[in-house]
Amino acid sequence: MKTIKNLIIGLFLVAFTLTATAQDKMAKADAVKTISLEQTKGEFTQKKLTLSEGTYIFKVSNNNAAPEVGLVLIEDGKDGSKPENHISEAYVSQMVKHGKTESSKEVTLKKGTYKYFCPFNETPEYTLIVK
Repeated sequence: MKTIKNLIIGLFLVAFTLTATAQDKMAKADAVKTISLEQTKGEFTQKKLTLSEGTYIFKVSNNNAAPEVGLVLIEDGKDGSKPENHISEAYVSQMVKHGKTESSKEVTLKKGTYKYFCPFNETPEYTLIVK
């Protein structure tokens, strides 16, 4: 009898753990937001972004901007020409070719001001504000 009781408790704990893990994964997936950015020749079509604190994935589309484009995200006031100042998680997974879209890794942004640009399409630095 004691063995059956222990087995039932064990099964309950396994089921509870699996349910809690699944709910955590679903909550995290819901918390990640996607920001779509489009590049045309010499510019991003989105000139300024205002976001809330959180985790984001950046999707960058190349609308005949250049043979290949990308994304650099830096904290405002830092030198964007120095790779050590780049928020590397915001880099797209591979260079974005004409007519294609590529995504970054998950990027967690805290309150502050950031700049984003593309060195390959030679865009200006645009402002991204996180409130």
